[in-house]
Amino acid sequence: MAKYLSFDIGGTNLKYALIDEEGKIFEKDRIETNTESLAAFMQSIYQVADKYRGQFKGIAVCAPGKIDTKHKVIYFGGALPFLDGLNLQETLGKKYQVPVSVENDGKAAALAEQWHGELHDVADGVAITLGTGVGGGIVVNHRVVHGWTFQAGELSWMITNAGIGAKNMAAYTGYTCSAVNMIKKINLALGNVSNLADGVAAFKAINEENLRALAIFQRYCRNVAIMIINIQTIINASKFVIGGGISAQPVLIEEINNQLHKILENNPMIGKQMVAPPVVAAKYGNDANLYGALYALLLELKEKKQTKMD
Repeated sequence: MAKYLSFDIGGTNLKYALIDEEGKIFEKDRIETNTESLAAFMQSIYQVADKYRGQFKGIAVCAPGKIDTKHKVIYFGGALPFLDGLNLQETLGKKYQVPVSVENDGKAAALAEQWHGELHDVADGVAITLGTGVGGGIVVNHRVVHGWTFQAGELSWMITNAGIGAKNMAAYTGYTCSAVNMIKKINLALGNVSNLADGVAAFKAINEENLRALAIFQRYCRNVAIMIINIQTIINASKFVIGGGISAQPVLIEEINNQLHKILENNPMIGKQMVAPPVVAAKYGNDANLYGALYALLLELKEKKQTKMD
């Protein structure tokens, strides 16, 4: 069974795994992302790949930013701006002489769910990753949509509060649906100023029905539900999958569904036309992007093989 080396480039950690084409992980680990420079970052990538040299038939990468999947180029790089313009075909591809693919991290999460998760056999669906911002992958007719300039699925830039001005980040979904922002607000309300990023404390207060925490949490879930409705008016997906660290909290999925149904029930005009799609937690957790990156490569190799046969 052929094995592949998969990388998940994050702002904090660089995750990697040796995975076969059935999705079995043989080895996986992580190292701290080297943000000193592009050269230093690439050296850390090469060190990992050198360790497995001769064991992999291809290299799959997912990264933040806008990704030109055709030419294997990363643009902008999200929290890692030094990645802007990095061509992985000219670097990894040439160095190791194997097929290389690169995919946006939000779309990789959708691909993971499409491969063996909640979007398997779903023709039209959406994967939403709730983290610092909002990542997304939109599946239409069993294919992840990239769009004209590979911008499709960048849900953080959906404007949901234009009244405060387009220059204000609070006008965008990336702010109103940020899990990090929600947790900070709850800890601030609870007086946990020494650790505003304490997700355990925040969800403990939510589950204990602390009134301040609950009000912030319900407003947050309503914002996510509004985002889902906006997406649904365009593609009419049959399932929405929620990923990110907080998706492991059952109360999150329950409350998003609750807020979604409330909005539709309270507005007969839209409620009579739109059927609330099921909203479920993603199957894959921290390894989602590793799987999704590899599935992108496998699909690409399959398509090339089919083209040669035709």
